[in-house]
Amino acid sequence: MPHTKTIPSASVGWRSIAIGLVLIPVNCYWITYIELVQYSAQPTIVSLIFTVVFNVLVLIGFNRIFKRFLPRLALSQGELLVIYVMLSVASATAGHSMMEILVSTLGHAFWFATPENDWKDLFWRYIPGWLAVADKGVLSGYYDGDSTLYTTRHLLGWLTPVINWFAFLFTLLFVMLCINVIVRKPWTEDEKLAYPIIQLPARMTSDGFFTNRLMWIGFGLVAAFDIVNGLHHVFPAIPSVYEKAYRFRFTEKPFSAMGWLRLGIYPFVLGIGFLIPLDLLFSSWFFFWVWKGQQVIGSVAGLEGTGYPYINYQGFGAYMGIFLIALWRSREHLQNLFGAKVRSTSTPDEPMSNWSVVLALIAGVAFLTFFCLRAGMSIWAIFVFFGLYFAFSTAVSRMRAELGSPMHDLHYTGPERVMVAAVGTRRLGPNNLSMFSFFWFFTRTFDSHPMPHQLEGFKLASTAGIRSRFMLFAILIALFVGILSQFWALISIPYRLGALHEMSRVPVIYGSEPWTQLQKWLTNPLAPDYWAVGFTGIGLLLALFLMLMRMKFFWFPFHPAAYATVCGSWAVNYIWFSLGVVWVLKLVLLKYGGRNAHRKAMPFFLGLILGQFTVGSLWTILGMVFNIPTYGIWP
Repeated sequence: MPHTKTIPSASVGWRSIAIGLVLIPVNCYWITYIELVQYSAQPTIVSLIFTVVFNVLVLIGFNRIFKRFLPRLALSQGELLVIYVMLSVASATAGHSMMEILVSTLGHAFWFATPENDWKDLFWRYIPGWLAVADKGVLSGYYDGDSTLYTTRHLLGWLTPVINWFAFLFTLLFVMLCINVIVRKPWTEDEKLAYPIIQLPARMTSDGFFTNRLMWIGFGLVAAFDIVNGLHHVFPAIPSVYEKAYRFRFTEKPFSAMGWLRLGIYPFVLGIGFLIPLDLLFSSWFFFWVWKGQQVIGSVAGLEGTGYPYINYQGFGAYMGIFLIALWRSREHLQNLFGAKVRSTSTPDEPMSNWSVVLALIAGVAFLTFFCLRAGMSIWAIFVFFGLYFAFSTAVSRMRAELGSPMHDLHYTGPERVMVAAVGTRRLGPNNLSMFSFFWFFTRTFDSHPMPHQLEGFKLASTAGIRSRFMLFAILIALFVGILSQFWALISIPYRLGALHEMSRVPVIYGSEPWTQLQKWLTNPLAPDYWAVGFTGIGLLLALFLMLMRMKFFWFPFHPAAYATVCGSWAVNYIWFSLGVVWVLKLVLLKYGGRNAHRKAMPFFLGLILGQFTVGSLWTILGMVFNIPTYGIWP
């Protein structure tokens, strides 16, 4: 982390929360429009959400005016960071790997049921009425558009499922917050993890950042490129500067098994990559080629089409390994927390006392259990599912705190897929499988996972001298308002534009995936897939082995966090080349210039991120204003 000036906690007041509450609905609407209407840029896929950075940048611009003419109204660094954290946790919850999928699934099973797919007889009876929207009179406006949410019938039709899913989602996020409160101290204060992702907001809100010439060179260079590329997108006669990704593939076996290889050139990935520790950076692109090498070996052995190398299951197992490693490293703290010292009072800087956080965690898990039992799930499935999910979530948070990967998007391999592979669909039964379909909204992918953003908020609080308890309260308020704001945005926009018409039909695709999968599970039951379970175990053991080697040999370059991040990642196909380039740049800089040269070069790479995020945000705003497709900084 950069050494920024510590701001006294007294300078962080309630107006920062008030500003955050005003900006959260605006930001949620903006994200929904970008990701579902324009389907460009996909801000919540990236660990550092560009709409949030842009909001803070605008506030910093106004802040400079206030400092000159109305200094009493100027915001402190701590207040700006509170707003950043509030927007981050709300945006991650709003993303297309969270609530955008949830709303899409609520009415899909009823609107798209036909005699051909036989969904009515197949699984309607397993869908709790208090969790879905079954009235086609309510759904017609959502799918066809040219309507409004603000009628009595439409509002009442959505009210019950929205209230129930709000309670579920807020509790799910609250349990994550409790886990973060538990791991905050050992990870942040004892192990002193790097938290690379938060370096840009920490630096841009500190004094002197915008006076650095290298930062403006990086900013201007990327901004100019993206302005020209954006103009080319709108006016094709204007030539573009460069393509975001160049694709090629081998046509002959066995190398054709690797599929398309993309040489992605993303300046913001170069910037974020420069913040990542060198060994982790090397491991990230190295394990990409390990993955491709496994595909080549599978082709040589004639294993194509069999599921080999089960790379997604390897990734899930690797995340479980990271969870166990984190558990082991924090064992002393956990023993104190859950042992005889659970009743001890917390230090002044703790968000919650030991006793309070344990009780809150138990209460949250109890509510999720009650919710799922009422929905028809079996008790064993509930505990296994959420045990795996929260272990995975903790591992993602650990990986972000240590590695700071630009993306982490393990696709289609959530806890429910591992459970199906372990015991088959018959053992799970239709009630559990139906609820798994509803849970698709937070297990489909994990790129916009909200838990790491919560943890990074506590780290920013300690960096800027903000009371952790104040940050906890700010996060809770942001989650409460953010969930409500996103429900409003995700339901109201389709009533105006139509999920089947002017919108990009992404809601239809997201809504279709879990129910089509459920149809397959019920019509063609799956037996246990012991190969998938075995490769999950291989991923876990390999992650543990890599960490053991790093503990025994300080020179060992391969990190389990990078292995987990790469396995099953869609995004790594685009960013591996940029990570490799920045690894070479950083290696040369450290070798010939030392840490001093690295420190001096940091503003340039932060400028790359800020420049691309700023121009990328402006293009999406222009697209909203003029209702035209515009240039996106991300595919």
